[in-house]
Amino acid sequence: MNRQRLLIIALLLLAVMGFYVSGAHTFFTLDTLQAYRSDFQAAFQQSPWQVAGIFFAVYVAMAALSLPGASLLTLLGGALFGLGWGLVIISFASAIGATLAFLLSRFLFRQPIEKRFPRQFHTVNRGVEKDGAFYLFTLRLVPIFPFFMINLVMGLTRIKTTTFYWVSQLGMLPGTAVYVNAGGQLGELESLSGIISPGLIASFALLAVFPWVARRIALMVQKRNAYKGFTRPSRFDYDIVVIGGGSAGLVTSYIASAVKAKVALIEKHKMGGDCLNTGCVPSKALIRAARAAHEIRTAHRFGVSASEPSVDFAKVMGHVHQAIRDIEPHDSVERYTKLGVEVYQEHATLVSPWEIRVGDQTLTARHIVLATGARPRVPSLPGIEHAPLLTSENLWSLTELPKRLVVLGGGAIGCELSQSFARLGSHVILVEGAPQLLGREDNEVGEHVERTLTQEGVTVMTGAKALEVNQVDGEHQLVIEHLGERRTLAFDYLLVSAGRQANVEGLGLEALGITTTEGGTLALNERLQTRLPNIWACGDLAGPYQLTHAAAHQAWHAAVNALFGELKSFAVDYRFMPAVTYVQPEVARVGLNEKEATAKGVAFEVTRYAMSESDRAIAEGAPEGFIKVLTVPGKDKILGATIVAENAGEWLGEFTIAMKHGLGLNKLLGTIHPYPTLGEAAKATAGVWKNAHKPERVLALLKKYFRWRRGERQ
Repeated sequence: MNRQRLLIIALLLLAVMGFYVSGAHTFFTLDTLQAYRSDFQAAFQQSPWQVAGIFFAVYVAMAALSLPGASLLTLLGGALFGLGWGLVIISFASAIGATLAFLLSRFLFRQPIEKRFPRQFHTVNRGVEKDGAFYLFTLRLVPIFPFFMINLVMGLTRIKTTTFYWVSQLGMLPGTAVYVNAGGQLGELESLSGIISPGLIASFALLAVFPWVARRIALMVQKRNAYKGFTRPSRFDYDIVVIGGGSAGLVTSYIASAVKAKVALIEKHKMGGDCLNTGCVPSKALIRAARAAHEIRTAHRFGVSASEPSVDFAKVMGHVHQAIRDIEPHDSVERYTKLGVEVYQEHATLVSPWEIRVGDQTLTARHIVLATGARPRVPSLPGIEHAPLLTSENLWSLTELPKRLVVLGGGAIGCELSQSFARLGSHVILVEGAPQLLGREDNEVGEHVERTLTQEGVTVMTGAKALEVNQVDGEHQLVIEHLGERRTLAFDYLLVSAGRQANVEGLGLEALGITTTEGGTLALNERLQTRLPNIWACGDLAGPYQLTHAAAHQAWHAAVNALFGELKSFAVDYRFMPAVTYVQPEVARVGLNEKEATAKGVAFEVTRYAMSESDRAIAEGAPEGFIKVLTVPGKDKILGATIVAENAGEWLGEFTIAMKHGLGLNKLLGTIHPYPTLGEAAKATAGVWKNAHKPERVLALLKKYFRWRRGERQ
């Protein structure tokens, strides 16, 4: 805590101590006010403006310092100024004093408390941003909540000061009016408890419910306006219709059918979507084949002699397609039909919020879930339309290995495929516009991946801007600007891995007023609703993560919120979203890394463990990489973990579970891990943290104790 905060705290403590030491607190009793009531009234009659000003200043100071006596001052104000002027003076004085207390709390305590409990306050502030005014208004209306406590607690949140002021002024008005009015009978009052009766508290409580009722009415009006111009069917063919048979759509359909809802699934192309047919499954099959070639090429490290591997690329692709065929039954029409889902293999267009045209028929549903996925984004470079272009969609139709491959984009897909094709024998150049590969990861992670790819023969060019695609003497070239120079890169194929764009075209969204964000995904609330409350979205179409497990996570929320949202709905929680880049060694992360924590202003402490210390990694000949865990300073609470290691994705789950269920590094350290395994490195990392936080004073005392036990002189 800085000196300025300490000085203010000291001054506040002195003011509070002075209040009690001087005996001023004994003045604020009902008996004292009644005894001196005539003196106060005489002084007011003689100097009304001076007395009113002093009263106003004292009231503001009492409220700002959270000192007791505000109720009694309100009674006195009613006795002196009457109901009209008393209500005006005290209403403004109490609101200003409350706001000053709010600002003091914010200045002194919000930053350190937010740093200590970042995740908890992130959740609180999300709620405050959405419903803060309603919460505050409710608290102000019900007099059983101490107003000074409300001031201090709200100061820790990120509610706007102006919002706090006007809501406080309005919310405290009924209670203030009751006390000011009671001040007119100050001489007859026997106790403060007689002012606020149980019936009056109940009335305030009912009044406090009003904003929530009003909000529900506003939502009903908003809903009515959203559906204006559309006629709701009197009956429905289905409880839920899912458009898109990829990961998100399949999980949504599965969950809805499991709870016995009537479900229709519409997929115009292949069941399984991108993940099965052009993404996760084929890419991992290709990566495994490339790894086999790499293992043969580097087998001499283990004393095993082997010649340069002979790669039959057609058979490699045969292995890829066989993997797809083996997994296809999991996502097939037959399987989902047996689950009770009616599958339509047609194009779908929304006709109204409840109607979907499928081929030559129209289906009706109470709820519609959009899960149409995304496709590769191709940059608009001059000449690119004439180039032999590869994306994650058409890559799998190759039958011959590209001799010269330029990869445009150094994200996860670009890095994975660059390494794989280089291992299979292609000459690969990887072009990335950002200063590092894997731009969302910490710099050292990107540097590690770049170093690995370079050692395996990939030419990595970061900070390179693609300008155009040319064809000179029958040779295709990518023109780039790199390190201030214009260069040309010859290629046989240009593999574009420059991100993905949501599939929103042809669904009829424009006619329904369903809009998209700047990133091209659908505009949704935190419960995955579009502007039409019965139309939902999940998966790549929804963002912000284009990951299969993220799609499944969203699909659960879309299905449950659609079917049961009128009773209970759930906001999607992305805090513990793991992600893996399948280069070798793999890059796996969950939670914050240093780059994100710094950008968000979250205080953190870093614990590192080098995989070169892992016995299993040494035995496997894979000592490259590290583990980096971010924790709350001085605590074992995990904020995030990054693993760069062999098969890192397989044991990232240990950190994910720990974060999800609030298990700190001490719990990991106290858990038995099998030896020797790579996953044991998670426990070793916890040991590094523990060693850095060992109780030095206790250890010094123990050292003296054991010296005494041995009979040695101190």
